[in-house]
Amino acid sequence: MKIIQTLSALTLALTAAVTHAGEVEVLHWWTSGGEAKSVSVLKGMMEEQGNSWKDFAIAGGGGESAMTVLKTRAVSGNPPSAAQIKGHDIQEWGKLGFLTDLSDVATAENWDSVLPEVVTKVMKYDGDYVAVPVNVHRVNWLWVNPDVLKKSGASVPTSLKEFFDVADKVKAAGFIPLAHGGQPWQDITLFEAVALAVLGAADYQKAFVDLDMDVLGGEQMTEVFAQYRKMRDYIDPKYRGRNWYSATSMVINGEAAMQIMGDWAKGEFAAAGKTPGKDYLCVAAPGTQGQFTYNIDSFAFFKLSEEEDRQAQKDLARTILDKDFQEIFNLNKGSIPVRLDMDMSNFDKCALDSMATFKSTSTNGGLVPSVSQGLATTSYVQAAIFDVVTNFFNAKDPDPKKAASKLARAVKSAM
Repeated sequence: MKIIQTLSALTLALTAAVTHAGEVEVLHWWTSGGEAKSVSVLKGMMEEQGNSWKDFAIAGGGGESAMTVLKTRAVSGNPPSAAQIKGHDIQEWGKLGFLTDLSDVATAENWDSVLPEVVTKVMKYDGDYVAVPVNVHRVNWLWVNPDVLKKSGASVPTSLKEFFDVADKVKAAGFIPLAHGGQPWQDITLFEAVALAVLGAADYQKAFVDLDMDVLGGEQMTEVFAQYRKMRDYIDPKYRGRNWYSATSMVINGEAAMQIMGDWAKGEFAAAGKTPGKDYLCVAAPGTQGQFTYNIDSFAFFKLSEEEDRQAQKDLARTILDKDFQEIFNLNKGSIPVRLDMDMSNFDKCALDSMATFKSTSTNGGLVPSVSQGLATTSYVQAAIFDVVTNFFNAKDPDPKKAASKLARAVKSAM
């Protein structure tokens, strides 16, 4: 009831501020249960303001299919109003001249003061806002079914060694230790969690942001690949091609014990009526306590020809960062608000832990960008990492040392 009242009050307030109504066509890949519910909130608020919403949803959790369609639309001169784009890709689209300037909205809404610096740097191109952040996701989460662990005589692992010990017990008890979907971005999500555990935040940053060849091809990276490949022993053989939310359902239904996935997985638990701390647990991925691999969902805004549609764009930008929308959206999505001035009293323990770790790691060096989500490096380097890591993970008898050397060579070629 409270959310409904808040939503009604927000839409009335925003409607009063609208003088022109237009259409917003929004490209996104939020099609799973929890994600779709979050999008519907934004759609409803835009329609309440008198604007029409044209949904441009393309399934695929990592957005690869959506980007292919977007490139075709943009080159043909028919881009959507806004598209789910993040990280370095925002800069690439900015360089190509496709994105519009949102500085007037940003100044009026005081974005520079309410958003973290790590976020504003990503949303701006050449000093101007061209994209709007929706939330902050923590990617290095371990989602746990406590009932499965109890039946297996195991407890929640906090290190990689403990993880493999627990996984052995779970496997012996007849359950799947690790739920996983064999899509490239999911493979890299698992890889980067292992990399953070083995390398630590400083060397993770050197490897995947600074692209330090000594770290990328060194002994520690060999150990990363060895530990990463060991994960395969605890994943069921039907993992290839599985969607991430199907893997989450395996944990929800008690088929599997654990999943390493970003906090968008929490939206699936919520949609299934599960309670954190009781039906499921959210803890840092093994070996990554006190560290935060971040993903920032955002929408880049494209240049449009019609004035009414440009005004609708500004309404959309303003609505995304409204405090009430930030609360409603992120409660549905499983993420945390991107604004630093939010009241978090309605959020659960998972979100509170996430916000606390996000703030602490912002100052102590433990905050690192996600490779799998395109926040760490350019799309060319990311593609090179994806290719090496996924081929290694799916190979019959891979060599970790050769993989580390191959990774360094591939990244150097893509720079």
